Amino acid sequence: MKLDTKHTYLVGFAFLSICAFWQMYDNLIPLILTNTFHVNEAISGLIMAADNLLALFLLPLFGGLSDRCTCKMGKRRPFILFGTLASVVLMMGLPLIADSYHASASAAKLTMFIVVLALLLIAMGTYRSPAVALMPDVTPKPLRSKANAIINLMGAIGGVLYLIITTFLYTTKSETYISYFPLFAIVGGIMIAAVVVLMTCVNEPKLAAKQLEYEKAHPEDNLMQVTENGEQMPRSVKKSLTFLLISIALWFIGYNGVTTWFSVYAQRMWNMSLGQANMCLTVATVGAIVSYIPVGNLASKIGRRRTIRYGTALLATSFAIAFVFTLLSDHFSPVLFGLFLLVGVAWAAINVNSLPMVVEMCKGSEVGKFTGLYYTFSMSAQIMTPIVAGFLLNNIAYKTLFPYAALFVTASFITMGFVKHGDNKVEVKKGLEAFDIDD
Repeated sequence: MKLDTKHTYLVGFAFLSICAFWQMYDNLIPLILTNTFHVNEAISGLIMAADNLLALFLLPLFGGLSDRCTCKMGKRRPFILFGTLASVVLMMGLPLIADSYHASASAAKLTMFIVVLALLLIAMGTYRSPAVALMPDVTPKPLRSKANAIINLMGAIGGVLYLIITTFLYTTKSETYISYFPLFAIVGGIMIAAVVVLMTCVNEPKLAAKQLEYEKAHPEDNLMQVTENGEQMPRSVKKSLTFLLISIALWFIGYNGVTTWFSVYAQRMWNMSLGQANMCLTVATVGAIVSYIPVGNLASKIGRRRTIRYGTALLATSFAIAFVFTLLSDHFSPVLFGLFLLVGVAWAAINVNSLPMVVEMCKGSEVGKFTGLYYTFSMSAQIMTPIVAGFLLNNIAYKTLFPYAALFVTASFITMGFVKHGDNKVEVKKGLEAFDIDD
């Protein structure tokens, strides 16, 4: 069995557009709120947290709705198409309102900006789960880690595209007002181009039918039990799913606690400049990008669960070493670049394999629902951890950041030990490898 790489890359264009948008959103909206509308940082932070709060409800809702969609163009593509078009129309209104407010400020324009922003977040929430669920819809279960590696790579390309465009458009700092309309327009163009590629080059009904034929030919991959009430998830599978979702929340608590507060931590504890701190995070991102494909291939050889546990062990160890470095030094060292490269590799090993494990435990008609479930736990963690980690930093000590992260990631390593389902069938070992015993 071989992955259809071409179609996987084409499916990944949906995720590319999503990541390009969120990279821009996280980068520009705080600037517009504080510099143009003069909203204080606390209120701006609450507005920026709204996307995660809405995601808790929107992603499971529209993931489940797309499961039940019977449109001729497929289950997911209608949501992706109309969600993208609505998002692009709404996002183009934001810089226009901001420019108008700069020319003539009024409370009505600020209110209008917030309303349009809220509608934009809802529009984006309508197609995120369907876009992510499209990959498992058209990919056989044993190949989903490899496919998800490609999807993550396409998402990273979307984020990098935005950063490159920004570098060329805004090369110098300006003391005068800056209109971000050109940047919004370019990112909107990327989103439209991505959805055009998806709609013209990906025949979802045909690929989904092919996947359905594979499932019928391999009933042993279905973890559901057939009962009088239809297909039911066995108790043992529910236990595995519960521990997997707990694990997802735990490693997101640890990882996002560091990424949220690292720039402040680096300045306070290691006397690092903002540029040096951001470079560490960039190195981690690069480490993840170059690792996506290799860890997907590794999972096909040793299993997703084992790959994730190796990733959590490496991530927890990296955070523990960072804490030791804090105890030994109060200055920046290039050693930190190597450490954050390992953080990126570890995160790739975890991130590439976790969603495929979740959707492995459901039947094909519930992929959208389970994708939404995955995001419910990951988003909940991302909402909670900046608050909890920030409380520890402010009320106990800044040195608590890396032990905090290492503790939660270590806990995820332990809870993953109770996950017994959702793994892929590893490739047949040859020679002496055949005598290896799994943990």
